Amino acid sequence: MTATNTGKSLIAAADLAAAREARYASRKRVNKIALTLSLAAMVFGVFFLVWILFETLRLGIGGLSLSLFTESTPAPNEPGGLANAIFGSFTMVLLATFVGTPIGIMAGVYLAEYDTHGWLASVTRFVNDILLSAPSIVIGLFVYAVVVSSFKTYSGYAGVLALALIVIPVVIRTTENMLVLVPSGLREAAYALGTPKWKVITMITLRAARAGVITGVLLAVARIAGETAPLLFTALSNQFWNADLSKPTASLPVTIFKFAMSPYENWQQLAWAGVFLITVAVLGLNILARVLTRQK
Repeated sequence: MTATNTGKSLIAAADLAAAREARYASRKRVNKIALTLSLAAMVFGVFFLVWILFETLRLGIGGLSLSLFTESTPAPNEPGGLANAIFGSFTMVLLATFVGTPIGIMAGVYLAEYDTHGWLASVTRFVNDILLSAPSIVIGLFVYAVVVSSFKTYSGYAGVLALALIVIPVVIRTTENMLVLVPSGLREAAYALGTPKWKVITMITLRAARAGVITGVLLAVARIAGETAPLLFTALSNQFWNADLSKPTASLPVTIFKFAMSPYENWQQLAWAGVFLITVAVLGLNILARVLTRQK
């Protein structure tokens, strides 16, 4: 009887070991398949990214010259540059960042520090998620209907407003997420010393999350730097130098769109030069954001 039980135990153990080996082999095959597919997807994405960068460098560097930064957009088959478009883009992006960043940071602070689970916070997060996922052309059409139609003119200020509406949700989401990651012990220690809440936020939590907040702002700037659709409905464009934002204002994305669709060789070359400038600017901002995050 004992020998029979021992034999059954050995058979059961052998079956269990075989089942374990089969499961291990199956998991190993699944792991290899998943790893292969992941590497293939990575190579697929990197290949096209490198291809785009190569074509941008190859075609964009040839259009770089001093006149690109000193002369306004030319007529067809005439010499010129992108000075007015560069100035217009820089001005509108800068003003949109100054308008959208404080609003986004203050809203993010409110959601993370003051009203984390209230109905107003829930509504704010819901609206913010909608703005984050909304196509930029929808925002451009909204500003067109509200501002451009009311004042009966395209303007750089309308473009600033449209870009600011794109900056705000990005900064809100990043600020809230970064503040939530700050340990509660830092706040409690400050409160134990009698520090008021506003000072805890400005001197402790925001300082602790500074790198993340700055990263969010830089990513928002990188996003609006290449936006074309909102500016088509708001700032429109201007072939001449214009420092008055109450009038139609040139921008690099719109100029690139217009010149790239044209049959004129000099306009196409300027379009590639503009693509190169935007690519370098956005790439630089993303690298800076990565550096700040790594330091944090």
